[in-house]
Order: sequence, then C-alpha cells, then structure tokens
Amino acid sequence: MPRRRLRDLSIVQNTTNSEEDRKRVGTSSRQKQKFTHTAGSRSFACVAQGTEASSGQKVGRLQLFYITHRKKDGTPMTSKAAEIMEKLKDKKAEYEATSSTDSSVNFEDIDNRIINEVLGPERYGRVRFQGSGVNPTQYFGSTSHQYMPSGSQSQAEV
Repeated sequence: MPRRRLRDLSIVQNTTNSEEDRKRVGTSSRQKQKFTHTAGSRSFACVAQGTEASSGQKVGRLQLFYITHRKKDGTPMTSKAAEIMEKLKDKKAEYEATSSTDSSVNFEDIDNRIINEVLGPERYGRVRFQGSGVNPTQYFGSTSHQYMPSGSQSQAEV
C-alpha cells in the first residue's frame, strides 16, 4: 500500500477514536449534571432581559431559577429541581418572616443569601444565573461577604 494511503487511513482512525472519546466524555458530563434548565442555547442573562421586557419588572436570581427550571406546563424539570424550588420557597418565607420587623433589609441580599444556603457557595469568579460576563465584584461589589456563610460572616464583622 502506498505511504500516502496509509497516512490517510491512520488519520481517519485517529479521528474516529477522538470522536468516540468526545462522545464518552460528553455522556459522562451530562450524567453528572444535577439538574437541567429550559433556557436552551440562550444565556440566563438573555432570559432575564426578555422576561423583564415582557413583565416590566426586574427579575432577580430566585425568579430566574424558577423561570428556567420549569417546563411549559409549569411543572419542575426534574424531581431534584422540585426539591430545590421547595427549599428556596421555604427559606424565602423564613427570611421574609424575620425581616418583616426590620425595615433596613435589602431583599436582593436575602435572595443571594438564600441561593448560597440552598445551592452552596458560588464557584470562584462566577455568579449563578448571571451569564458568563459577570464576575462577583461587578455583581456584589468589592466586599467578599457574599462568599462567607452566615455564621462566619458575623465573626468577621466583630
């Protein structure tokens, strides 16, 4: 067999192996996902902007979670998403009950605190439900109190 033909054959074989590897990696990554969303290829920022334009009200991070993790008929995408929605709703009711006596409470801070408690701390350099162009300093400001759990936050303030 001529050398050129052998080289072409080896290129095709290597390409096939790498495609199979990519499929395997993609399948395993998909299985590791905790829950899926309904935003499709649109970013969460685009979904929020579209919802704000149609409703005329600012969409917070909690509302964006509810919007992007429900099917068209209003049911949650998965049972895991339903559990998380229930926890978010319970925490929000709990915080609203305690904050009704304090008028200086910012509800956006409460939403951020609830998200951190239920879904865990933000990954470094990321802000959930805000798209790829937003970093924590832009969203939360220059203080890093959003990354601290509420117990260690009170210790840091003392």
